[in-house]
Amino acid sequence: MSVRITDVELIPLQVPFSPRHATHMQRLGGDWSLIEVWRVTTDSGHVGYGETIAEYTWGRSAAELAAALQGCNPFDLLWDRSHGAGLQMALWDVAGKAAGVPCSRLLGPAVREAAPISWWCLDMAPDEWATEAQLAVSRGYTSIKLKGRSWRDVLTQIEAVTQVAPQLDIDLDYNSTLANAGTAVLHLRELEQFPNVKIVETPIPQGDVAGNRQIRSQVRFPIAMHFGSPPIMTALADDVCDGFVIGGDVKSVLDQATIAAQANKPFWLQLVGTGLTTAWAMQLGAVCTHAQWPAVTCMHIYSDDLLAEPLEVVAGYVRVSQEPGLGVEVDEDALAKYRLDSFDQAKPRARQLYVMTWASADGMPDHTGMVAGDEGDLHREVEHGNLPRFVSGSRLEQRADDGSAEFDRSYRAATGRVAFG
Repeated sequence: MSVRITDVELIPLQVPFSPRHATHMQRLGGDWSLIEVWRVTTDSGHVGYGETIAEYTWGRSAAELAAALQGCNPFDLLWDRSHGAGLQMALWDVAGKAAGVPCSRLLGPAVREAAPISWWCLDMAPDEWATEAQLAVSRGYTSIKLKGRSWRDVLTQIEAVTQVAPQLDIDLDYNSTLANAGTAVLHLRELEQFPNVKIVETPIPQGDVAGNRQIRSQVRFPIAMHFGSPPIMTALADDVCDGFVIGGDVKSVLDQATIAAQANKPFWLQLVGTGLTTAWAMQLGAVCTHAQWPAVTCMHIYSDDLLAEPLEVVAGYVRVSQEPGLGVEVDEDALAKYRLDSFDQAKPRARQLYVMTWASADGMPDHTGMVAGDEGDLHREVEHGNLPRFVSGSRLEQRADDGSAEFDRSYRAATGRVAFG
């Protein structure tokens, strides 16, 4: 098809999080509120959009491409991962619109009309998780993916969710924090009292093949692992997991989806962003036979989905649009509202101090340890054995810099190491 790109525009945004997520997302090392939206216009009058979470997504698009791609045929560029996440998505969107078909028609034969999707939460206090679970159910979700963390009492958290939303399936991502098979098996067997816990992701380092095999043989939960670690032939030969987490550029997603299908392993698509990325994930999910586990896009952590009409979740599924391209209309007013001249204008994040508290076994007052920085610093202190791992009754308090001398002293004391109370 003879279509030429006449304009490529990069639009930097800072999209605020919804209230509870605004507090907890401060813990991450990267700022997920910084979003690059790409707008691609062709001589046929079609406009495509894509987005990149600048400090998270698999590939950030180079600003120089805005000029370099003008005059090119978007159909010649669709499979080139070097263009990065946001620009590649925009190219697929505009190509679908120019061809008059949804992106799924360009990707392959459709196998489903609606794709499963999951709610997502970073670790929170039990009552906060319970509130998120109720909100998820009210918005049509039947599954929630949660983060299991060393500084929380996961059993208490799961109990809180189960009490208010017993119908909600729970997937738990430990990001390797259960450390080894011995620790993991004991912990996960305790979780077996909750029948709504359905999938456990990456309980220990994925390269620990023997440990992951041991876990899989001793607990009831299906184990999910990020595709590629350990190498896929090892993962399949040693049967270390029940399914995968798949994301990235288009070719990688489809290649990995094909291998998963041949191995008869389900997976969820993990593509993080607002409504734009969610619409893209649904188009990909439409053509992947084994994208049977609920996709994770984190759309609802943002206060605005950047769409003129929100995507509707019904009984845990989003209908795959049959309109051209991504099948959604971007809210131009939202782009104008959150637009920055550059990320230098972004609202800075306050310094954070974390106080972990856990019960004393000897009847003495509870123990506390303070860590400064972000979640990576918390993980470091746990990995070094300076803070306990998954202790019953443990909890975390998060303190933002209030400008006081007391906060500054505490922050300095806890920088680079754990300061015990």
